[in-house]
Amino acid sequence: MAAIIDKAKEALGHHSGKTYTLAGQKVGSTGFGLMGLTWRQNPPSQAQSFEAMRTALARGANFWNGGELYGSPERNSLHLLREYFEQHPGDAAKVVISIKGGLEKGGMKPDGRPENVRRSIDECLTQLAGTKKLDLFECARVDPQTPIEVTMRAAKEYVDAGKLGGISLSECSADTIRRAAKVATISAVEVEYSLWATEIRDNGVLKACGELGIPIVAYSPLGRGFLTGQIRKHEDLADDDVRKHYPRFSKENFPKNLELLTRLEALAKRKGCTPGQVGMAWVKAQSERDGNPVIIPIPGATTAERVNENTTDVELSENDLKEIESILASVEIHGDRYGGPVNALNFGDSPPEQ
Repeated sequence: MAAIIDKAKEALGHHSGKTYTLAGQKVGSTGFGLMGLTWRQNPPSQAQSFEAMRTALARGANFWNGGELYGSPERNSLHLLREYFEQHPGDAAKVVISIKGGLEKGGMKPDGRPENVRRSIDECLTQLAGTKKLDLFECARVDPQTPIEVTMRAAKEYVDAGKLGGISLSECSADTIRRAAKVATISAVEVEYSLWATEIRDNGVLKACGELGIPIVAYSPLGRGFLTGQIRKHEDLADDDVRKHYPRFSKENFPKNLELLTRLEALAKRKGCTPGQVGMAWVKAQSERDGNPVIIPIPGATTAERVNENTTDVELSENDLKEIESILASVEIHGDRYGGPVNALNFGDSPPEQ
């Protein structure tokens, strides 16, 4: 395993030595999304998953993001993490994990009531079985029926008791962030952010986090794989690929959205890298820029090869960044990020506290 990782490092270049702080712990400038290791019809083997995880750690991507919802109650990120740390106990102190939960048990409906938040955190702790501290916990979506203050106070009980390292938020509005920050220390806000999804620049989320000094955890920084150039048309997606149901990947919108990829590929070719690496470099270049907070992308990967690509830094000059901004200004992205009722929960708000 070590030989494979060393060989990959030598072949693919360097990774950034820059570090940030989340919940008082140092993390690399690139994280690692665990979703694809358990939440798919045919997940990779344990051996393949462990190789990807060890490669991420070796490449400095020690912030791992998983979910109670990433799979079934019987098999999700927490089970994989426990198995990993049972086999590699020495890595537990090196890795910082963030887990999404807070949905109804066995379902996908947000439930921010105190009793469900406690249930969710307790089950996360039970599944980890003492192999690793629960560094960060976040409700996957804001419960539109429960004041965010109530949800935060329930999670804060675990921080105060030393059972939880910190609290994060996910897919929430700027107002929710500001309200939550008044009752608990918010360690991070997880939202989709990429060249494919720049909504947080316009809806106040990026501004709020910058003003409050709350790091952004950017999920899907590669546009759910669109920015890698590995898929060229809707028909390239497998029948069981969930992306087939996302509006931006529809038969109608996919060819329209190729313009963004085509123009990024031209820039990537000139720089001698992949379009995905340009996309990753752009997200990282926004960190602490122009009043922005720290921004940490968490690309997912199921192979060591892909982890190496995602953690190989590409430097973007000011001219490169200006060119990318020009592309963003002239290219329209067609379709919503999600389809169906999930759209109503994105950048969600909760009712006012009575």
